[in-house]
Amino acid sequence: MSLMFTPEDVIYPFTPKPARLNAGEQAFYRQKINRLLRERHAVMVAHYYTDPEIQALAEATGGGVGDSLEMARFGSRHPATTLLVAGVRFMGESAKILSPEKNVLMATLQAECSLDLGCPVEAFSKFCDSHPDRTVVVYANTSAAVKARADWVVTSSIAVELIDYLDSRGEKFLWGPDRHLGQYVTRRTGADMLCWQGSCIVHDEFKTQALSRLQQLHPEAAVLVHPESPQAVVEMADAVGSTSQLIQAAQQLPHQQLIVATDRGIFYKMQQACPDKQLYESPTAGEGATCRSCAHCPWMAMNGLQAIAEGLEHGGQQHEINVDRALRQRALIPLDRMLNFAADLKLRVKGNA
Repeated sequence: MSLMFTPEDVIYPFTPKPARLNAGEQAFYRQKINRLLRERHAVMVAHYYTDPEIQALAEATGGGVGDSLEMARFGSRHPATTLLVAGVRFMGESAKILSPEKNVLMATLQAECSLDLGCPVEAFSKFCDSHPDRTVVVYANTSAAVKARADWVVTSSIAVELIDYLDSRGEKFLWGPDRHLGQYVTRRTGADMLCWQGSCIVHDEFKTQALSRLQQLHPEAAVLVHPESPQAVVEMADAVGSTSQLIQAAQQLPHQQLIVATDRGIFYKMQQACPDKQLYESPTAGEGATCRSCAHCPWMAMNGLQAIAEGLEHGGQQHEINVDRALRQRALIPLDRMLNFAADLKLRVKGNA
């Protein structure tokens, strides 16, 4: 299908990475963040793709580390009056939608996501309007406005199960924005799905030839792949799943060596989960690769210690997430559906364990 808007044409506003801090500066900002979290009755929740020092700080201060679904749950359930979201902008928006009474802060509101930027609400709404008979399912990596246009929000951890459930009711789908994840779900479920043509600049870079060469060097290694990767890479995997599912797979697979095709930020928690295993980064070089990310999201990298401290200390327009009340109410409907479905799915899986 031809679209007037082409996500591949988006020019992404990359910003410089935070300046590297020496040991003394790191200690200063960790102490400052600790103090500010206590003073503001705040808690820090970080994504698996942030730098290891950020994940470690979230853990050390009583916060949480997880994927986007786990972050949403953690923030909505925690009694803190302020949430410091170490991640990208859509995660802060989701936290505000689910916890409107809380003050939601970020290291910087310039921390974006290529899937979000590649799916502007005006163009996506036209796409939806042209297919009024289809159920609109959008990935969590989207703006509050796009979520408000959807019937369901979904994360990669429950995408297959949700679409399989809705498909059993005879529904047809319009999926956005990640085309690779949409195609993966289609292959797994056989659902009738039209996909928006967005992609993640991290996962889109993994290449089969480079991965094959690494496999030749480590023939005993299992390959773990995120479903936002191209189909040819996914087909090479021993395990495919969300960040949380890949960490679980790393624990459960008998292999002592693992090749991991997702953002390298996951290695912090994955190595904790299986400290005796050897982890290798899946290459992003070769086959015409642009290395726009080199296996690490440039926006996740903006969550530095100094920026987090400034966010907690100053708040304001550079750091505070606000969502229009009417927009929030519309976006909350598909988000609540996702959380309720995820909770029900967890109960059903536990019951079958």
